[in-house]
Amino acid sequence: MLAVVSTASIETACVAQKKKDKKDGFVQIFDGKTLKGWDGDPTYWRVEDGNLVGEITPTTLLKTNSFIIWRGGEPGDFEFKGEFKITQAGNSGINYRSDQLTDVPFALRGYQADIDGQNRYTGQNYEERKRTTLAYRGQKTVIPAYTGEKTPEAIRANVKRNAWGDLTVVGSLGSSDSLKTLIKSEDWNTFHLVVKGNRLQHYINGVLMSDVTDEDTVNGKSKGLLGVQVHVGPPMKVQYRNLMLKQ
Repeated sequence: MLAVVSTASIETACVAQKKKDKKDGFVQIFDGKTLKGWDGDPTYWRVEDGNLVGEITPTTLLKTNSFIIWRGGEPGDFEFKGEFKITQAGNSGINYRSDQLTDVPFALRGYQADIDGQNRYTGQNYEERKRTTLAYRGQKTVIPAYTGEKTPEAIRANVKRNAWGDLTVVGSLGSSDSLKTLIKSEDWNTFHLVVKGNRLQHYINGVLMSDVTDEDTVNGKSKGLLGVQVHVGPPMKVQYRNLMLKQ
């Protein structure tokens, strides 16, 4: 009887949270049953037990990172929240304000809330296929206006040790190691992205992990595609659920 009451209580809490999210302007963008509204390679993406699952197996190793892309629009200012769970060898991320490449299948280029199974990078701001790291976990940064040549070669030359050369640290949110202890390994964690104007904030389990103010109007973007990633590397599995978007 106690188990029944406990389960009912959990279900009631979930329903209450969904009603609150709807009232607050959040809309569910993954139905937990189908990939309706999403576009990705079915070799790597499926729905399982109500979760959006990305998986690489020994027979489906990737040559380039692959995304499943939400086709409901190109959010500009928004909040996006949900939950993720990733295997220890996994590498994933949530891309936003991104472009889709035309020469590589299901590839996005743009801002990314980084996620990995060893939690070396989870929470940082990494710009996929562009300026690379814009803020490591624990950093509050400003990316100044770009004054260099606007060629891909010049932009790549400004990347130093996998971080943008003009990255300026203006504050601390805590050490990367201390923040890492707040992230659960191979278990469910919550994420919350708050993206308004040129300020990009990544929260994990309710804690601000990185905070970027991007003043680079040449390389930065004010809107674009949203998607989640499976990364080149060993076999892995990442799961997402309860994906809610507020624009």
